[in-house]
Amino acid sequence: MTEKGEEKPGLPQVPLTDKERIIALFRQLDVNDDGRIDVQEIRKRLRQQGMDPSVAETVVQIGDRNNDGRLDESEFLQYCTDQEKKLWTVFHYVDANKDGAIDSDEIKVKLSEINIRISDEDAKKLLRKMDKDGDVKITWEEWRDFLLLHPNTNWKEISKVWRHATFGNIGEYVDTPAIPDELSTEEKDSGIWWKQIIAGGGAGAVSRTVTAPLDRLKVFFQVQSMTGKSYTIRSCLGGMVSEGGVRSLWRGNGTNVIKIAPESALRFFAFEKIKALLKQDDQPLKVYERLLAGSTAGVIAQTTIYPMEVLKTRLALGTTGQYSGIINCFNKIRVTEGYRSFYRGLTPSLLGIIPYAGIDLAVYETLKNLWLKRHDESEPGVLIPLACGTVSSTCGQLVSYPLSLVRTRLQAQTSSPQGKETKGMIDTVYTITANEGVRGLYRGILPNFLKVIPAVSIGYVVYEKFKVLLKVSTVK
Repeated sequence: MTEKGEEKPGLPQVPLTDKERIIALFRQLDVNDDGRIDVQEIRKRLRQQGMDPSVAETVVQIGDRNNDGRLDESEFLQYCTDQEKKLWTVFHYVDANKDGAIDSDEIKVKLSEINIRISDEDAKKLLRKMDKDGDVKITWEEWRDFLLLHPNTNWKEISKVWRHATFGNIGEYVDTPAIPDELSTEEKDSGIWWKQIIAGGGAGAVSRTVTAPLDRLKVFFQVQSMTGKSYTIRSCLGGMVSEGGVRSLWRGNGTNVIKIAPESALRFFAFEKIKALLKQDDQPLKVYERLLAGSTAGVIAQTTIYPMEVLKTRLALGTTGQYSGIINCFNKIRVTEGYRSFYRGLTPSLLGIIPYAGIDLAVYETLKNLWLKRHDESEPGVLIPLACGTVSSTCGQLVSYPLSLVRTRLQAQTSSPQGKETKGMIDTVYTITANEGVRGLYRGILPNFLKVIPAVSIGYVVYEKFKVLLKVSTVK
């Protein structure tokens, strides 16, 4: 059964709306079979397509004529009918040669008109996201089915939805989900950038606080040869509780949380500026250019907030009453050791950023692409990025961990009761390998790995909650 289409100036007749197809889709979405579609059911479908699930609320608001917060069959049919008319207009705008299908050249031309330049390969990736029959072209039916549940129907907004669903956001999944590396002019002007920082900072604060005991445990393992002690995980945790009570398990976490927001902001702004310097003729940045921009931004942010890293380590290793707080710790180090001590271990810390970022990015991309190929390039749900992020983070840490350990040793030098100080990074590495062997460079890696999965999971979930709360995804 169909409805007669509409004639519009300059456009072919709008295709007939197939009620049977819409009703079949309605029944697919109506998971609980109550004759109504709610926001959660639409969100589930949008996630499967790799789209922003928060727009489900807008879909319901548009179609809900009786204001009960859900869509019945007739309301959904009317929403789809109206949506298809709008999508038809945009489809024929992109289909420049009017042959009834969109190819890669047409995509590139229309994107260039809104100042977006993409390669031939990326244009084909976009096509394959909607293309069901493998002919590397998008028919009206493929276009309609993919975009039917997304309320934005102008070309600029559709291009954002399409690109995000195809390429997603590559980011770190260690402590704080990464700020997206592409923000439009509207997003920057509307305040999305600071909302992203708040969302990422809040997620990082929660995940680091929950896993703080494991982080302090790692620090003790990293410096145990300096103190002349030998630990097991159980004995170290027991010793911390015996010395300072259960609260001592979180010693140093305050500093760790405080530095998240400024570090995120610095990294974000540096990343944007460096990308602007590297960008040429409005061409998209290559992978190595993004890696260079990300690593350089990380170096700038890390160097600026590094004194807080030293404070965190000293507080974590401190005993009850040794420091009354962050300011007291700062003043004691400043008076007894001088300002230079706040940058001990900076070199291995900066050197560790590059291999970690490179490996984390490469492994994450490789694993995600393998999954996409084996599942007909359908968009993964939440668990797949979490799993890929966990594995990529673990691989990155395996390579960069020795530099992290050397950094901690240098930061903690004057905390050694024997007063054994080394001269720098090379001397520290030599001393560790000579006295403890190569295995000594990986002391504390077990508690470090134990915190990866909870940190990734908690950070991701809290990040998404913050985005909903702050309405980060309202501009897409």
